[in-house]
Amino acid sequence: MDLWPWLSAALLLLLLLVQLSRSARFYAKVSLYCAACFVMSIVAAAVCLLRHGGRTVENMSIISWFVRSFKYLYGLRFEVKDRHKLTVDHPCVIVSNHQSILDMMGLMEILPERCVQIAKRELLFMGPVGLIMYLGGVFFINRQRSSTAMTVMAEVGERMVQENLKVWIYPEGTRNNTGDLLPFKKGAFYLAVQAQVPIIPVVYSSFTSFYDPRTKLFTSGTIKVEVLDDIPTSGLTVDDIPQLMDTCHQAMRTTFLRISKAPQENGATAGTGAQPAQ
Repeated sequence: MDLWPWLSAALLLLLLLVQLSRSARFYAKVSLYCAACFVMSIVAAAVCLLRHGGRTVENMSIISWFVRSFKYLYGLRFEVKDRHKLTVDHPCVIVSNHQSILDMMGLMEILPERCVQIAKRELLFMGPVGLIMYLGGVFFINRQRSSTAMTVMAEVGERMVQENLKVWIYPEGTRNNTGDLLPFKKGAFYLAVQAQVPIIPVVYSSFTSFYDPRTKLFTSGTIKVEVLDDIPTSGLTVDDIPQLMDTCHQAMRTTFLRISKAPQENGATAGTGAQPAQ
C-alpha cells in the first residue's frame, strides 16, 4: 500500500490547521521548540565532548552559541541594557525572573563567561537535554529534600570561589507568567551570603505580549533585559538574608513592572515571605 498520498494529505491538513487555528499554531511552535532543544542537545553534546572531553564550565559557550540561534527561528529580539555589569572577573550570584520554557533563550543571550546554573535534579534525566546540562557544569539539586539541597548549595559556594564561577539562579523557584514576581526562595541569597559574593539581579520584561499559554499566543516579539547594580553581601550573615531578599525583590519587581509596562497595582503583592531554600 502506498502511504505517500496519506502522508501528504496529513501534512496538508496539519498545515491548514496551523494556518486557521491559533491553538494549533501555538502547539506546533512549542513542539518545534522542544524538538529543536532535543536536536541541539545531541549536536552540542558531541561538540562539547570533542572540544573539551567532558564536564566543564567552558562548554557553556558552545551551548550558548547553539541556543542563541533559536531567536531567529521565532523572530525574537533582545534589547539588553547594562550588559557590562555581568562582565565582572570575580564570583557572584546572578538572579533573574523565571517565566516560561523560553527563558533558556534569554539566559543564553547574555550568559557571561564562567557562568553555570542551578537546576532541579529531574532535568538531569531528560535524555540529551540532561546530558548537555551536565556537560555544561550545571549543578543539580533535589528540591524535595531540603537537607540534600543545602549540601549541594554548600558545595556550590566552595566551588564558585575556588574556580571563579558565576552562578545563575531563578529565585522564584518555578515558572511564573502572572504579570508579577512570585516571592523569592532563600537558596540564592543563602549561597551569596555563605560565599560572601555579590548578587547581580537580571530582569526580563513580560513575555505575555507574544507568548501566553493561557490564550495560546506565540508570535514574534521583543524582550527587554536590564542588568541591575550588584548588591554586596560582604559582612552579612544568615540573619540578614530576609532583608537581602526583600531589597532584591523590590528592585527587580519595580524594574519588571516598568519595562513590561504593567501597572504597579496589578498582579501579586511584593514580599518575600518564609520560603524553603531553593
